[in-house]
Amino acid sequence: MHSVLCCVNGEMTTKLGNATAYEDYYQNVTDGMVFICEEDGLGLQTFDAVLYSFIFLLGVVGNTLMITVLLRRRRLLRITEIYLLHLALADLMLLLTFPFSVVNSVSGWLFGEFLCKLMGLMKNLNFLCGSFLLACIGFDRYLAIVHAIPSMRSRRPRAVHLTCISLWLVCLGLSVPNVVFLTVMQDSSRLSCYYYLHSIHGHNWVLARRVLDHVCFFLPLAIMSYCYTAVVVTLCNSQKSQAKQGAIRLALVVTLVFCFCWLPYNITLLIKTMVDLDVISIESCESEDLLKAALDVTESLGFSHCCLNPFLYAFVGVQFRNELYQLLCELGCSPVCLRFIRAQGHSRPSISEGATTISTTM
Repeated sequence: MHSVLCCVNGEMTTKLGNATAYEDYYQNVTDGMVFICEEDGLGLQTFDAVLYSFIFLLGVVGNTLMITVLLRRRRLLRITEIYLLHLALADLMLLLTFPFSVVNSVSGWLFGEFLCKLMGLMKNLNFLCGSFLLACIGFDRYLAIVHAIPSMRSRRPRAVHLTCISLWLVCLGLSVPNVVFLTVMQDSSRLSCYYYLHSIHGHNWVLARRVLDHVCFFLPLAIMSYCYTAVVVTLCNSQKSQAKQGAIRLALVVTLVFCFCWLPYNITLLIKTMVDLDVISIESCESEDLLKAALDVTESLGFSHCCLNPFLYAFVGVQFRNELYQLLCELGCSPVCLRFIRAQGHSRPSISEGATTISTTM
């Protein structure tokens, strides 16, 4: 990283060449001087490439197995499993954008303007939809356990499918501005896919999208926290100890993992937004570099959540593991893999299984 300080006769000048890529450069005006920080992001590029590749491989395998198992009995899916199917589709679509992100971090954007817009649309669409599907799963568990009898009519497969389709359409509408503002431009020595179109309006959309990201994190988190708290309280008052312990444990894990993956990124992004709005001032290149590095690391941590969902929601379920065992047998999986799956399949019912048992008892 190197810095350039320019001040000629009290007038500020720059040596940026192309200063539109403000995500790579930072200008701080103090006492008639401009600090211009150019970043050498080789370390972050390598980190992003390795981590995104790992998340991609693990997430594609896990979500593909999850979708395959659920579609094998698509006419017999329970309510939670319908949400899980849509969630796995959202995660898989998000994961398909990772190879483009890996190449972009190493060599710049090489795929043209159409794929620039499409990848931006897919990433934002599936991020929004995935967050709200998690909230829907929590709300469904709340209805199934806390309001078991009154909610029986509303918890129909047809109503759930319509809810998921409506959610996809709403999230698509919120993601369309990405297509409007995203474009490919020459940035320093390489091409960059970013919100360059329409000048200040593109910058305003960046800020608006950050607010939207915060809403799509804190609102589902609030819904999940309330619903799973009510579930825990209800289960603590029930008499099914084994199902109670499994469902309470999973409810806590679901909320804590979601919070652990996305809370650091949202806090860092909030700091970045306040910096861009001049609420907080950064007076050195080192601080700017630290903030950008924190954004990259915490965003990668957040994206890792899409490969954890199959393990959190499905792989801990006994029925799912049995069906996965049958599928792997048909695919010719090695005995070592099968023994591991069977060894993990003795206990710990999934949220849906625990909820079904408790609902029947109540």
